[in-house]
Amino acid sequence: MNFNSLLKKLMNKPASKDVAKQRLKFALLTDKLDVKKDMLKDLQKDLIEVISRYFEIDKESITIDIQRSEECSALVFNSPILSATHKRGAPAA
Repeated sequence: MNFNSLLKKLMNKPASKDVAKQRLKFALLTDKLDVKKDMLKDLQKDLIEVISRYFEIDKESITIDIQRSEECSALVFNSPILSATHKRGAPAA
């Protein structure tokens, strides 16, 4: 292991080859599951709408991903939460 790879691991920044590999896996998986980009965009829009009822989120930093293992597939939605919001009509806790 050279100094650059050690530094990258310590800084927890993925190498560009790892990012490219992950994107390719995602593309192959969505093809296999027959998940279209339009479907993911619609799903992301719906998730933003629902989550925004409870949290103020950074809508520009959202990522949505499908991860697959041999046993199952998982939908991973990642968004920074800026603050919690109260749902209209809900009693305060």
